[in-house]
Amino acid sequence: MTEPLPAAFSLRAYQARDLPAIVGLFQAAVSQLTAQHYDRAQRQAWAPALSDMPAWQTRLASLDLLIAEDGQAIAGFIGFTSNGHIDLLFTAPVYARQGVATALYAAAEQRLRTAGARELFTEASLTARPFFARQGFSEEQAQTVTRGAVTLPRFAMRKILEPQWTP
Repeated sequence: MTEPLPAAFSLRAYQARDLPAIVGLFQAAVSQLTAQHYDRAQRQAWAPALSDMPAWQTRLASLDLLIAEDGQAIAGFIGFTSNGHIDLLFTAPVYARQGVATALYAAAEQRLRTAGARELFTEASLTARPFFARQGFSEEQAQTVTRGAVTLPRFAMRKILEPQWTP
């Protein structure tokens, strides 16, 4: 069952004009919401101030993207592929801990179930690891990503989708 979005938010598909706002939200989320787990150099390597917009366009074009918005601003987004990979899930700092990520994740999981996915997988940051654990993911392997001279720890996580029975 899909978690409802908080009343002030709606869910919609990504549109090309959203690119600058999505990249800005990503940069703000990494900068502000991951500071407990990643130092300044790691956050800057992960989300540089000057973004490679063509690279972002290419990356986003390869994903199904859902956006949560409050009518004026994008509150969060999730990017996933039909094989069950959750590639991106970020919430704008001002909307953190308001149910936006949970609702986005639930909508993506439901779409992937409908498309026939049997499992979901992601590479979760230290910050996102507890969120994915609450969604039923289990850790498979600790990983390290290198960006220039900076390393960032993360975790490969997986969730087996049990069949949903409806009476």
